[in-house]
Amino acid sequence: MIPSKITKIACIGAGYVGGPTMSVIAQQCPHIQVTVVDLNEKRIAAWNDPDLTKLPVYEPGLDQVVGEARGRNLFFSTDVDQAIADAQMIFMAVNTPTKTFGVGKGMAADLKYVELCARQIARVAKDDKIVVEKSTLPVRTAESIKTIFESESNGVQFKVLSNPEFLAEGTAIEDLYKSDRVLIGGDDDEAGQTAINALVDIYANWIPREKIITTRLWSSELSKLTANAFLAQRISSINAISALCEQTGADVDEVARAMGMDSRIGSKFLKSSVGFGGSCFQKDILNLVYLCHHFNLPQVADYWEQVVILNDYQKHRFAKRIIDKLFNTVSGKKIAFLGWAFKKDTNDTRESAAIYVADELLQDRAEIHVYDPQVSAEQVYADLEYLQKHRRTNSHNSEQFESLREEEIKQLVTIHADPYTTMEAAHAIAILTEWDEFKSYDWQKIYTNMLKPAFVFDGRNILNRDELKAIGFKLHSIGKG
Repeated sequence: MIPSKITKIACIGAGYVGGPTMSVIAQQCPHIQVTVVDLNEKRIAAWNDPDLTKLPVYEPGLDQVVGEARGRNLFFSTDVDQAIADAQMIFMAVNTPTKTFGVGKGMAADLKYVELCARQIARVAKDDKIVVEKSTLPVRTAESIKTIFESESNGVQFKVLSNPEFLAEGTAIEDLYKSDRVLIGGDDDEAGQTAINALVDIYANWIPREKIITTRLWSSELSKLTANAFLAQRISSINAISALCEQTGADVDEVARAMGMDSRIGSKFLKSSVGFGGSCFQKDILNLVYLCHHFNLPQVADYWEQVVILNDYQKHRFAKRIIDKLFNTVSGKKIAFLGWAFKKDTNDTRESAAIYVADELLQDRAEIHVYDPQVSAEQVYADLEYLQKHRRTNSHNSEQFESLREEEIKQLVTIHADPYTTMEAAHAIAILTEWDEFKSYDWQKIYTNMLKPAFVFDGRNILNRDELKAIGFKLHSIGKG
């Protein structure tokens, strides 16, 4: 019988979704034992480290949450089978990257880990379970999971729910505490409704019930993809306008403010920048494009793909502007990157604009020096090396870039622990992440220690333009003529 009262939860996947989400559930539901499992021993060791500053995921407030619940009713382990066997409800929060080979390469979600996860659950489970899709998945993935369970369950009954996350990295803990909505999709039959209500009861410990929405499975799965696609569309739209602003002398922030005061439009996600990144936006849009092609909707696919094309264009445009302003070459020139994470208050670098801007400058053999308060040198090098191995032709440029060898990257890219040494004797500074600390630096000191003319390319529009220009910087901001 499908359990109606949950006392034991397992979550497979201890990454950016599974770790914070389960930590908050454990904190808010001390009567429920929550076990987060992952095959990555290094990651689990970091979650269990007594030093809470060494957690593998950086999120403001996460250390306090983990510190309160860990060892009480929150546990991190590599014993996946035991966690599956003990749990009544299992969350699947495994990685679903975009495929880099085969059918759907560059667009479709790679569901290899989801399938392996489902097969392991089916093999280990000896009693009825509720299985919750927490990873971002293509619509009707639950159907595939159900097929695996029906084929390999040995009489055990499973009910599959879709419970997509709507977290913004950097504010994930606040988002979990005060969610705009919690979406739960499931089957219409009695067992399906029992499963839905069991998950509703968990969230209702701290989320008002009117914010907990229940739908059909397919509606829930598609809602996550379309929500991210609509948000990314707004960013690409304002970034497209930023290019026009630079040519006409308009100010993109003034344009965005005027538009945002229209109640039909609103002000959110109208901040122009060097481009969006992160694990969701591009992946989800490309997934949506692939689905549209699969269901023979080419015009719809083309519409959504343009959002990604514009995002690629914005990153390329930023890199090209640096090269153009530095007298059409950056070869042998020191370019200081402030920020590598895709946004502030996170150490996540997936699809960060910094990676692609750096790659384009490295094609001209620029010497790039990087400072980010939360991203390790190991991660920066891994990001650049991964791009070389899985390079795809950029939408804005039909010409394939050259792949650099690992030793070439190590020679050209230097990682710093101090921002001032990063910028010392630099030809130019590029702001790639909107970390608050960048605003409070001693910019007069930085100017004094740079080569002249001293260029600053503000890819996040966070610096005081009048102040930097008065100091003497050649300042170039996004969307400002």
